[in-house]
Amino acid sequence: MSPPRSKPASPTTLNDFADLKKALRSAAREAAARAEAERVARAEREKAQAQRVQDQALFQQSVGTVHRLPDKNRAEARRTPPAPIPQHRQQDEQAVLQESLSDEFDVETLLETDESLAFRRPELGPDVLRKLRRGVWALQGQVDLHGLRSEEARQELGRFLRDAQVRGWRCVRVVHGKGLGSPGRIPVIKDKVKRWLVQSDRVLAFVQARGDEGGAGALIVLLQSGTTPLQAAQEA
Repeated sequence: MSPPRSKPASPTTLNDFADLKKALRSAAREAAARAEAERVARAEREKAQAQRVQDQALFQQSVGTVHRLPDKNRAEARRTPPAPIPQHRQQDEQAVLQESLSDEFDVETLLETDESLAFRRPELGPDVLRKLRRGVWALQGQVDLHGLRSEEARQELGRFLRDAQVRGWRCVRVVHGKGLGSPGRIPVIKDKVKRWLVQSDRVLAFVQARGDEGGAGALIVLLQSGTTPLQAAQEA
């Protein structure tokens, strides 16, 4: 039995040659495009490099030759000296404070005619005193002048009022004592504290403290919080 004959290969047609030519042309176009893109990128890089070299040469030509300064000629950095403490201003403020809080001021003409001799500035309504007595404003600080001599108490009160306003406190307590230990049992500091408070522009009003807050030995003081007494009166 003779072996089977192999089937002859299909002859190449014209269509096969046309497809090959098309593929070759497409590959050639892609290669040309890549080559053109590489050429453009290389030209851009060379142009940028040339521009940098030109700019550097122009800068050197403008500034001339540069020499490094020796270390010994360099100036050492100096710290800014701290601001001086305004001692003279503090002394001046204290002097003004002592002159303004006079012991001879007639306070009785400005106090309310009730049993506690409360005080309020004319721009404030009478309801401010009622609010102070009811404790509408929370106490934010206090100063205790009990046992101090008159001049010590005046300076301490002035410092306290100034610091309280800087802190933004609205309601404070001033403890002056009942004066039972004074000669003749006369409440010297108690009476002077009211004179000093009335004269201070920082004070808007005050009333005698309630029993649980010091009673007749303390005052509840309302301080101005705004930049002007009128603004403080509107807030109160």
